[in-house]
Amino acid sequence: MIGLLILVFFIIFYCVRCFKNAYKRPSDKFPPGPPKLPIHGAYWIVVLKKINNLAASFKMLSKEYKTKVLGLYLGNFVTIIVDDPHLIKECLNREEFDGRVDFLVARLRSFWKKLGIFFTDGYFWHVQRRFSLRYMRDFGFGRREETLETCFSNDIKEMINMATYGPNYPAEKAIIKGDLICLQDYFAVPFINGMLHVLVRNPLPRSEYKVLWELSRYALKFQRGTNDLGGAVSLTPCLKDLMPKLSGYHDLRSGNQYLLDFFNKIIKDQMSTYDTTHLRHFIDVYVKKMKEEEKDTKRSTFSVEQLQLICTDYMFPAASAVQAVLTFLVERLLIQPEVQDRIHEEIDRVVGRDRMPSLDDRQNMPYTEACIREIMRFETLVPLGVLHRTVKPTTIDEYHIPENTVVAFNYVSLHMDKKLWGDPENFRPERFIKNGILNLSADKSLPFGSGKRLCAGETYARQSMFLVFSAFMQAFHVSTVTGKPLKKPASRIQGIITTIKDFWVKITPRS
Repeated sequence: MIGLLILVFFIIFYCVRCFKNAYKRPSDKFPPGPPKLPIHGAYWIVVLKKINNLAASFKMLSKEYKTKVLGLYLGNFVTIIVDDPHLIKECLNREEFDGRVDFLVARLRSFWKKLGIFFTDGYFWHVQRRFSLRYMRDFGFGRREETLETCFSNDIKEMINMATYGPNYPAEKAIIKGDLICLQDYFAVPFINGMLHVLVRNPLPRSEYKVLWELSRYALKFQRGTNDLGGAVSLTPCLKDLMPKLSGYHDLRSGNQYLLDFFNKIIKDQMSTYDTTHLRHFIDVYVKKMKEEEKDTKRSTFSVEQLQLICTDYMFPAASAVQAVLTFLVERLLIQPEVQDRIHEEIDRVVGRDRMPSLDDRQNMPYTEACIREIMRFETLVPLGVLHRTVKPTTIDEYHIPENTVVAFNYVSLHMDKKLWGDPENFRPERFIKNGILNLSADKSLPFGSGKRLCAGETYARQSMFLVFSAFMQAFHVSTVTGKPLKKPASRIQGIITTIKDFWVKITPRS
């Protein structure tokens, strides 16, 4: 009897403590939000609100709590979600929000250290980002460069020939079947080879495209690893051992490791033939700097492992994200065929059929460019961006935000805000065109972020997407596999980025 009373007492005590803890906030002026549950805090409340769509779930909770800034605990991480377009832009341009979160996903991909560009901050990030951008520009990253454009042109020609005349190699048969092509794979080659040209001046020939497709698939495996359940592995790292596949850890680790191994081999090969008097590419430039700083081991941020992570960080978007954008855009053409007709008309009028489109044509093709910009607004590729962290105590609106608070920006709210766009639910490229000219001031979208954390590959992505998409549309008319109109979008896979799985279309060469 006494034992039973003691058990009841402890149960009541535990329940009271959990109840008090559930509504505990970092301060009285912390943003409102859902309660903190004993396991994973508010994480499961968020997940169950809208399964497989965290951005929509956070939007619903913001409305429920009538706040522009949602405050909650994800596990033990004090977290805020900024859900207002104006506050998002303000915070992105304030340095106290420039930190990154030190969590499992960041560590597992960088030898359990703080390396790379994406997930580092402070002095280390500043030095490595500045150095990589400064010297990658010499090889075409972020600016016009003839040899890089030639690299793109060659790969695009190969891809068009592959789709027009059929596969030449076994690996091509997996993505081209008669007049059907699998878009996500099909679009990958030029973007990946372009980055290889920048990093090592060695794009792969068509006979080795299989390697590029494998790289793309492993990059996607990593990007998709942080689904709803996968997010829990960062809150409870022991899940990586208890349920590695179900938690997403297996895909995160294997996807990232493939890219690390890929660049490890490249770096070793290049270092074995390194000549300080003849710098061939970015990797040589980095190795030269690393060797210069070898004596200052305490201060230097340069290492072979860091070089692996730099290459991996810059390759991830090229191997998975940009082709996802173009896949969304082609899908939209199947839903709104009049858009495809207008693109074809513009290409025929400006470029014709005797040559491929070039970056010189971009300014004269406002509708095609507007379609690319509109799809990045309409289909937010990275709904919550890469998580930020406050590096010191600060305020947002009337709320007090502690140091080391995890910060996520709901870009979907910005891209679908009626006050900004009027009719955000409609795919309407014309919103970016005024008097027949591309009106950049009308583009309030932030597909690449903003501020010091602006995606370093924005210029590369915009230029390369234009080249690939315009050449593809010049060559082909696109329809559904069945030939019937597409009634609604395909289902989405939510991870770090949003993607479509194995999206097949029918192509008809334009005579």
